Amino acid sequence: MASTPLPLPSTPAEPPERPTVSRVPLAIPNIGEREATLMNEAISSGFVSSVGHFVSDFEKRFAEYVGAKYAVACASGTAALHIAMRLADIQPGDLVAVSDFTFMASSNAASYQFAELLLVDSDPESWCMDVPKLRAELERRKAAGEKLPKAIEIVHILGQPADAAAAVELAREYGIVVIEDAAEALGAVWTSGPLAGRHVGTVGDMGAFSFNGNKIMTTGGGGMFTTNDEELARRAKHLSTQARQPDRGYLHDEIGFNYRLTNIAAALGVAQLERLDGFVAAKRAIAKRYNEAFAGTEIQTPPQLDGQESTYWLYSVQVPASRGAGARDELQDFLAEANIESRSLWRPLHMQPPLKDEARVGGSVGEDLFARGLSLPCSTDLTPVDQQRVIDRVLEWLAGSGE
Repeated sequence: MASTPLPLPSTPAEPPERPTVSRVPLAIPNIGEREATLMNEAISSGFVSSVGHFVSDFEKRFAEYVGAKYAVACASGTAALHIAMRLADIQPGDLVAVSDFTFMASSNAASYQFAELLLVDSDPESWCMDVPKLRAELERRKAAGEKLPKAIEIVHILGQPADAAAAVELAREYGIVVIEDAAEALGAVWTSGPLAGRHVGTVGDMGAFSFNGNKIMTTGGGGMFTTNDEELARRAKHLSTQARQPDRGYLHDEIGFNYRLTNIAAALGVAQLERLDGFVAAKRAIAKRYNEAFAGTEIQTPPQLDGQESTYWLYSVQVPASRGAGARDELQDFLAEANIESRSLWRPLHMQPPLKDEARVGGSVGEDLFARGLSLPCSTDLTPVDQQRVIDRVLEWLAGSGE
């Protein structure tokens, strides 16, 4: 009798495909039809480089928006800062005081002039320059007969206004130029105190803004130099256009730079500036939802100081110190697994290899901000649904699922 064949092993079922989860980006530009229309107009005009009416239009409208008397459109925020350093007459060996906790571009502008740096730690409440700490250092240096700064560069960190009133007061006492790095804080204002109603970037001798792709408004790349001094504005424009004189031939009366914004980029800037109030409102609404969601948890939310209105350019939190070293990276990886982008904050400048030997005042606050700081998605068109995804994931990690 024939044996009964054994049944063949069943083929295992294919595992179901994991549904694709859309990516939640950190901060992307919000560009619409108006931007395309004006950029096409610039292209059709034939003026695609640094000559064209959109450049001057952008400067005029920007100055009006922030309340500065003059604005000069530049190729980048760093270019605007570099021009400010030139106009402050920073020479090799001069000392420039700058926030220690900031993006490297803040100090690069001074380094281009071969300046020495005085890196000043952050105030733990605002995350911006600790001006009282700087004052104490200047008093010490003066008493000891040591070099004093020729310029103070205050940085409005992550959309948060710095203590500019105190910085300007200190600078006036010592005859020091004040440069505001407002690259991250367009739209931020003071609502009370001596600077009530003023925009960042308009209270020092000179200011600089950035319109990089991830900023609150963008020109792709680009920046703006601001001042209330007519001669400084004239000199800034002159330097940004290769210091070329209006002569029949090519005559340049000093060493200048190719730092002028293009007409196409300025057209984009004009359209973005028309929408800036909406962008600022969106950033603040996003911050409000995050703040409410993280209230009562161990997550430390961004500065919220009386008399100041931040724009929350990048909504940045501090992870709990109780989670130990590496907790920031753990949360970042946990978010990445859910296709959510986040970004650590910067290393303080004194931890950057090219600047490790520069003079500094303090540093522990900036080090802690770096060790525990993480920026969460906050594009101006971030939907409530996607923001809730981020919130839920952070809360899940806090509850222990991320360990």
